[in-house]
Amino acid sequence: MVDEAEYRRTRDQANPLPCVFHAALLARHAECELVQRRSLAERETLACRSAPAHLNCETLERLFLERATFPLKLHPGAPLTHATVMRLHCGGLQGLQETLGADKADVHRLISQAQQAHDSLTELPWPDIVARIVAWQPRRRSPPPESSP
Repeated sequence: MVDEAEYRRTRDQANPLPCVFHAALLARHAECELVQRRSLAERETLACRSAPAHLNCETLERLFLERATFPLKLHPGAPLTHATVMRLHCGGLQGLQETLGADKADVHRLISQAQQAHDSLTELPWPDIVARIVAWQPRRRSPPPESSP
């Protein structure tokens, strides 16, 4: 049995720049060329190899949350559920990918493309991105195979 408090301390020491979009990456809805995967206590942790890229991801995540708070009926300051984080990350990155016409959802490349095309992340076509966040649904699990007697 792992002591969760000790695990968190060790994780925070070993991973000073945790991946902002870890939920989307772990669910294989996105990828990132700067991610560094590590195993810790039989769990996978994701770290960013670039402080400026990490800051850009934090900015984009804050913009996803800020722009989608009202449409998702979120309460400012309230903790986000895992499902809401997935919707923000996966739907937001999918919306950004579609807006930019990118062929794959590589977080670092999407942010770089967005900054080049729109000069600033705040200048993105937010209504289109927010619509993807609101519409995003998790993949349906396939039913377990029927066992024959």
